[in-house]
Parts: sequence; C-alpha cells; structure tokens
Amino acid sequence: MAPPPPIAAHALLVFLLQVGLLLSAALLLGRLANRLGTPAVVGELCAGVLFGPTVLGHLAPRVSEWLLPRTAPQFHLLDAIGQIGVVLFVGVTGIEVDFGLVRRKGTVALRVGVAGLAIPLAAGVIAGLAAPRSLLAGSMNRDAFALFVGVAMCVSALPVIAKTLSDMNLLHRNIGQLTIAAGVVDDVVGWLLLSIVSAMATAGVRGRTVASSVILLAIAVLVTATVARPLVRAAFARCGRSPENGPTIATAVLVIVLSAAATQAMGFEAAFGAFLGGLLIGSANTADLGRLAPLRAVVVSVFAPLFFATAGLRVDLTVLTRPVPLLTAVAALLIAVAGKFAGAYVGALSSKLTRWEALALAGGMNARGVIQIVVATVGLNVGVLDTTTYTIVILVAITTSLMAPPILRRAMPHILLTEEETERRRTMAAFRGPLPSRDPDSEPA
Repeated sequence: MAPPPPIAAHALLVFLLQVGLLLSAALLLGRLANRLGTPAVVGELCAGVLFGPTVLGHLAPRVSEWLLPRTAPQFHLLDAIGQIGVVLFVGVTGIEVDFGLVRRKGTVALRVGVAGLAIPLAAGVIAGLAAPRSLLAGSMNRDAFALFVGVAMCVSALPVIAKTLSDMNLLHRNIGQLTIAAGVVDDVVGWLLLSIVSAMATAGVRGRTVASSVILLAIAVLVTATVARPLVRAAFARCGRSPENGPTIATAVLVIVLSAAATQAMGFEAAFGAFLGGLLIGSANTADLGRLAPLRAVVVSVFAPLFFATAGLRVDLTVLTRPVPLLTAVAALLIAVAGKFAGAYVGALSSKLTRWEALALAGGMNARGVIQIVVATVGLNVGVLDTTTYTIVILVAITTSLMAPPILRRAMPHILLTEEETERRRTMAAFRGPLPSRDPDSEPA
C-alpha cells in the first residue's frame, strides 16, 4: 500500500501563516492583558475571536476565507496543534501539583468540587427547561437540551484555571493547589456527565453506557496509581543517569501524550489523561524538575498561547445583536456565575476555610474557559446546540475567565503565606524559573 501524498504546498503555506499570525496576536494581546492587570490567558483567548467570524470574518470576509478556509482538512491542522498544546499544558500543570497536599486536603477539594458542580448543574437544567423553543436546535428533545445546559454551566476549565494561577504566581499557594484539585474533581464528574448527556442526545441513556463510563474511570485511576507510577519512576531514574536534559524531556512528553491517548480511548477527554500523566511525573521522586524547565518554557510560551487563540476561532458574537440571544446570554451568565460561585463558596466554608479562602476558591473555580468551549463543541457536533446557543456558551466561558483574576487579586492579600508555601515556591523555582520574591497582588504584605 502506497503512503498518502504529502501535504499540498498551498495548504502548508496557509497553515504556517495561521500559526504565525495567531501566535503573534496571542503574544501581543497577552502582553496587553498583563499591562491591564489581567492574566495573559485573557488576551490569548481574545486573539482567536479577533481572527474568527466575529471581527475578521465580518470586516474582511474574503481575507478571512483565504486565511481560515472553512474546509475540514485545513481547519483540522490547527485543531491538531491546538490539541497538542492543551495536552502538554495540562500535563505541565499536573507536574506542578503538590500531590502530598492534595492527599491531605482531598476532602476539602471533594466538597468544593461537588458543591460547585451540584448547584450550577441544577440551575442550568431548570434554565434549559424554561428556555424559549427557538433556542433548541431542530427537533432536539428539551430534556436532553436542559441536561446539556446544566453540564455546560457546572464545568470548570482546568487549563484556564491553571493558566490564570500560573500567570498570577499562585500555583505554589495552598489555595492554588486546592483550586487545581477541586478542578480535577469537576473535570472527572463533568466528563462523565458529558458522556451520558451526549449518549442521551444521540441514542438515549442506557444503564450499560453509564456503568461502563464509571468502570473505565475507576480503571484509569487505579492503573495510574498502581501500575503506571512505578514504571514512570523507573523511567525517570534511568533518564537521570544521562548528563543531558533531552532524555528526561522526551520521557515527560511521552508520558503525557500516552496518558492522554489512554483516556481518549476510554471515551474521556484527552486533557484528563494528560493531567494524570503530569501527576505521575511530579510524584516521581527521581524526576529532576530542573531538567524539565525547558519543556515548561516552550509549552507556556508557545503551545499554550496558540491553543487559547485557536479556541476562539469558531465564536461568532455577531449573533448577539438579536434581542433574544442577547437576553439569553445575560441570563446564562448570571445563572452560571451565581451557581458556581455559591456552590464553591459554600463547599469551602463547610470545610472550615476562612471567608477569604472561600472567596479565592470560588473565584478560581468560576472560570469556565476552554473546557466549556469543548463542551459546547460536543453539543454542536451531536446537534444539541446550534450556532446561536454555541456562541452564548462561549461568551459565558470567556466572561467567567475574565472575572477570576480580579476576585483572586482581591482575596489573596488577606490569606497569610505559610512556611509550606514558601518551601513549595523554592521547589517550583527549579521547574518554572525564578519567581518574583513578592507579588503585591497575590500575597500579603
């Protein structure tokens, strides 16, 4: 069998221009966002909106059609590099998680995550049942639509949360670690609910489908903890004998990518597997985090901005010029923020955290970002959402991502810095590079 022909010259040219322009815009807007007092991820998300149908497609349609042709093969090239970006970024985030703290504070993370899921899920289902019939895609069943809205309202965006905490130098703080841990709880339950609702939208929910999803999830966690962990530790011990960083970096990428492939094969999101792979690397005592610093620099500086830029290319905010979609978008935003914020805040207070710690946790968990974009894309693919409702969900994702930094900046100065956090800061410095000695926006004077 002859191999397929290589990519056409014109398709390669368009792809290279897409990557160059999107990355340039993401970096410039990310720097601008930093100057305005918000994390770079905000500007990086807006870069995609700028080149998508909202701005470029509306002002210069011919240029947009040439630069971003709506043909699936050409667009899938960008999707592929975007997926590599999110997989590597979530994996790097997993490396930075303090596994010991997560185990000690697992009950707190579970309470915050579950409460942050249940309240917005219920609110979203009620809103979906009361939504105007004109918002339903075709002949879609209202119950399936309502459940899908509930799932979209309750998820949190682990990549956006991680990027926000990283931009604000908060990953070494206990609140940052708890927010990541609670985000993992949200991701696990959220992907399970998404698989159930997607099955309901296409073929109806069956007990076998739900049971198999739960079993596969348990298998993934069990294999990670019992089989994969000693193998990864042995692999990094072998790489540590080399005087060069290359073998360690290559092994880390291999662990992250294969973990992502495993969960993708199980029917879960690849980012969830990438996070498990990152946890494996971070918990391997023989892994020299200093050797992985070049990997983190490339991922955070190149792949992550490019991924966030590609995430906004399918957004068309011009549909909000009509009254019904606009009012629906406002209502959806209020429901999403109130439900998620109340759930996470109550969960944190019930775990005996201070009100400032609860405020910081709720603010971080409120960011929907890319995960909600993924959920919206699934809804569009299975026919639950149309272009209008898809754009509304994306608007909620972007707006809630904008809200997280001011809330964190307001709360963190009231949370004392502990010795454990100071030591974790020193440990992370080898991996991330030197951190500022003091961040006046996030640490108490």
